[in-house]
Amino acid sequence: MSKTLVIAEKPSVAQDIVRALTPMAGKFDKHEEHFENDQYVVTSAVGHLVEIQAPEEFDVKRGKWSFANLPVIPPRFDLKPVDKTKTRLNAVVKQAKRKDVTQLINACDAGREGELIFRLIEQYAGGAKPLGKPVKRLWLQSMTPQAIRDGFDQLRSEEQMQGLADAARSRSEADWLVGINGTRAMTAFNSQGGGFFLTTVGRVQTPTLSLVVEREEKIRKFISRDYWEIHASFAAQAGQYPGKWFDPAWKKNPNDAEQRADRVWSEAQARAIADASRGQAATVTEESRPTTQAPGQLFDLTSLQREANGKFGFSAKTTLSLAQSLYERHKALTYPRTDSRALPEDYVPVAKQTLEMLAGSGMAHLAPHARTAIEGHYVRPNKRIFDNAKVSDHFAIIPTLQAPSGLSEAEQKLYDLVVRRFLAVFFPSAEYLVTTRISKVEQAGQTNHFKTEGKVLVKPGWLAIYGKEAADEVQDAKEGDKGQNLVPVQPGEKPLANEVDAKGLKTKPPARYSEATLLGAMESAGKQVEDEDMREAMQEKGLGTPATRAATIEGLLAEKYMLRDGRELIPTAKAFQLMTLLRGLDVKELARADLTGEWEYKLAQMEKGLLPRATFMQEIAAMTERMVKKAKEYDRDTIPGDYATLVAPCPNCGGVVKENYRRYACVGKPGAEPCGFSFGKSPAGRTFEPQEAEQLLSERKIGPLDGFRSKAGWPFTSEIVLKYDDEAHNYKLEFDFGDDKAEETGELVEFTDPALGACPICGAEVHEHGSNYVCAKSVPTAAQPVPSCTFKSGKIILQQPVERAQMEKLLATGKTDLLDKFVSMRTRRAFKAHLAWDAEAGKVNFEFAPSKFPPRKPAAGGTTKTIAAGASRTSAGGLKGLNKPAAAKKAPAKKAAAKAAAPRKAAAGKAPSAALAAVIGTEPVARPAAVKKLWEYIKAQNLQDPKDKRTIVADDKLRAVFGKDSAGMFELAGLLGPHLG
Repeated sequence: MSKTLVIAEKPSVAQDIVRALTPMAGKFDKHEEHFENDQYVVTSAVGHLVEIQAPEEFDVKRGKWSFANLPVIPPRFDLKPVDKTKTRLNAVVKQAKRKDVTQLINACDAGREGELIFRLIEQYAGGAKPLGKPVKRLWLQSMTPQAIRDGFDQLRSEEQMQGLADAARSRSEADWLVGINGTRAMTAFNSQGGGFFLTTVGRVQTPTLSLVVEREEKIRKFISRDYWEIHASFAAQAGQYPGKWFDPAWKKNPNDAEQRADRVWSEAQARAIADASRGQAATVTEESRPTTQAPGQLFDLTSLQREANGKFGFSAKTTLSLAQSLYERHKALTYPRTDSRALPEDYVPVAKQTLEMLAGSGMAHLAPHARTAIEGHYVRPNKRIFDNAKVSDHFAIIPTLQAPSGLSEAEQKLYDLVVRRFLAVFFPSAEYLVTTRISKVEQAGQTNHFKTEGKVLVKPGWLAIYGKEAADEVQDAKEGDKGQNLVPVQPGEKPLANEVDAKGLKTKPPARYSEATLLGAMESAGKQVEDEDMREAMQEKGLGTPATRAATIEGLLAEKYMLRDGRELIPTAKAFQLMTLLRGLDVKELARADLTGEWEYKLAQMEKGLLPRATFMQEIAAMTERMVKKAKEYDRDTIPGDYATLVAPCPNCGGVVKENYRRYACVGKPGAEPCGFSFGKSPAGRTFEPQEAEQLLSERKIGPLDGFRSKAGWPFTSEIVLKYDDEAHNYKLEFDFGDDKAEETGELVEFTDPALGACPICGAEVHEHGSNYVCAKSVPTAAQPVPSCTFKSGKIILQQPVERAQMEKLLATGKTDLLDKFVSMRTRRAFKAHLAWDAEAGKVNFEFAPSKFPPRKPAAGGTTKTIAAGASRTSAGGLKGLNKPAAAKKAPAKKAAAKAAAPRKAAAGKAPSAALAAVIGTEPVARPAAVKKLWEYIKAQNLQDPKDKRTIVADDKLRAVFGKDSAGMFELAGLLGPHLG
């Protein structure tokens, strides 16, 4: 018997579909990854299971990101599984390929992204050939059982959905073309001077960054101006009341946004007004009018993120994570990744049931308000709340019918926020009585006007739900008048202006973006687009989607384009450099919302069948080629921009040091020629902030700093120093990794910091030294010139800073707290681990927390994993060198895992070749010991290149071992292999 496979976007939707179909199609059996009865098989994705990629023959790997390989415009796109969801993809594909499944129903979310998710799964399931099974489209705007059944009665054909499918694929492929080519072109441009300067751009990411940079530019260029306000206190028979002077004839000046009716720009004028009014009687006119304030709309994701950031300081990412947990784990909220603030029109009964759940719940602070709404019959059809036209792929975020339990403090805060808003929308508007009082003071033919405003809450309405928070919920309330009750003035009474003062103030620059205000700016970015058609296309879109905006902000932070300072987002020097580059290369479309506006307009045309997909993609390819060409053909020495002049003088000649696009360079003393001193602004892909450049010049060193990348793209940490080069007769910038300097030079070390604890190897004191924590006996000191211990552990390990307190804890207890900022050098993913002393290995290793999930069946040999399996082995004494640029550190994953899993054995000694024996002796030796002996020989013979300590210049003996005149330090172990055994 043939069956129909229904593929939903999320497991929760699959369950809703099964519940809705059961009365009409019969009971479903539940399997591990799907539901099934005689007619239907119902399964689901978990968002995107498949993503596009360039075919292997057209792809360019990171090491070849040069203009010679750009642009990358493949004639087609291949598909690859999303790593995290491969198991789910295989389960869905297995059902799609079943011989008894003869038809598919696309039940993914009703929108462009839902269409794409299904189409890519269908294409992947077919492999080289199309799957060849007919497809119908289930289009749902509501998830009630009846709405789902109605949807199955009105399935749409594949032909009806072709326009939407074309638009979905085109958006995905266009984002890939612009993002990949833009990133590689800007990276290639910025890496022309050497190194690897990763410069990411994207259709949403870069315009978002542009908003932050442009705001910071306004702040930096802002010139504060002095102004005065005149404040008075009037004595009426019933008491005192305040008033502020204003000019009733004032009109808004389009050329000066800082002008206000209550501002005076001359101190003399302000004092004259105050002096003329002081002690004078005032004529009073008064007007009172009732006003109302409606509750806010239901939350979509962006408005929830903004509210949570403003109230609790939650980042957009944190809010999304909490909302997702409340949705998936606790089943307490509806789907959170929505851009809709309304409910379907058939949801009135569901809203009533939700209120009944809240009224009967144990939430004492909310249940009474739910009962009030039920008893007052507040829930009824209302287009502000229930409107199908305003429901997109998903409806607004509201509580479900399930009362939650066991919530964390943060989850409870967010749940309360959603519940209060859900209750509030059904309550009546808050009612106020607003009083405006004008006090006129006349003196010597001059009339001065003072305004006083009072706002009194008459009926709280929805504000009752917020209790003490109500004052903060009042919108447009001016400071000092929240609930202010004005003292009465009798008819004909003339209060005396007994205190009148001119108050000096300064204009303020625009505020920096917080996550809340940046989310709002992204949401409303379409309003800044000048073209009317594009603006209309972006009206409901903005930059990104509610589901991706948090990731966009986090991505900008991760790429060091922005920093968080409290709740403020501050662009870095790298961000300014990118904007300068895009402006200088004249590829400004990447930095403006217009690009999204243009795409949305054309994609909307495509959905309606008015624009062929091929035409749109040809335009995208042409734009990509144009963007790459501008970067490739730019031939000027620098990019024009607004550059800084440093305060610190040139270390070589004392001249002035100025910034250009690529470097900080000496321009000489006034009237003198420049001396030639300069250093790159972005060594190893990390851009100096101006204050860092100042510190480097004045102190000749800075760091350790993180964020550097090797030529292969690996992150590392290092100090930066300015050293005098005798050959060049000038200073040059060098990386200083702080490793073994004392051992290399024989310089005695004197510790000045308090000891952190006892060395786990020899019991001596452990101190900070350079970029490491070391045993006092592991470096030359006055007490012991020849080191005898090997304990050493890095201050930064795989990008995780190891604070003194954590090292103290490791030395005292054997391990640190769980640290969460490690980044794997193999996968580049963040991970959590303890650092623990491994007595058997004689070094600090990782110790992982027990997994929440059942363990996989282990390979032979167990599952122990240590730092040695995936990190540097350059020191027998522990973790060091993990943040240096060394592509050679990356070991094959299987080999590393096998080494980690295997039980420890003493390494067997092997006989050295005659060439190697001439250097280290004839005794059999394991490779680590051979490397150590080789290093002893290198240091004894002083064979390290003085210009680059990581390069060994071979003498006659080593030339026989290396087979060449020099070798890098990371090559040694490999070069010794053929000489052992």
